Amino acid sequence: MHNKILGKWGEDLAARYLEGKGYKILAKNYSCRHGEIDIIASFEGAIIFVEVKTRMNTSFGWPEEAVTEEKMRHLGQAAEKFLIREQIESDYYFEVLSLLVDRNKKSVRVKHFKNF
Repeated sequence: MHNKILGKWGEDLAARYLEGKGYKILAKNYSCRHGEIDIIASFEGAIIFVEVKTRMNTSFGWPEEAVTEEKMRHLGQAAEKFLIREQIESDYYFEVLSLLVDRNKKSVRVKHFKNF
């Protein structure tokens, strides 16, 4: 499966997962010169910036291991731009959703890392 297709599928699944946990999705694939934020949501009065990593195997490590310090720095810069652009003054957090999918998309292991 092509990585972009798998990534989009994973982000859609992640959004549904978060909605099931009570999150309200505000934006998906927010992009600025600093990078892209997969999902921006609100939950219990705070803004949540979510990075989604989806893989079909662990040949290159677990999905969450792809969220590097550099990736988090870019995510933080993009989040700051979003908050300024939208004039939002609120608590905010970063979370990671790690999805490990079997080849037929019949089972998915979801790991939700809060306050990443």
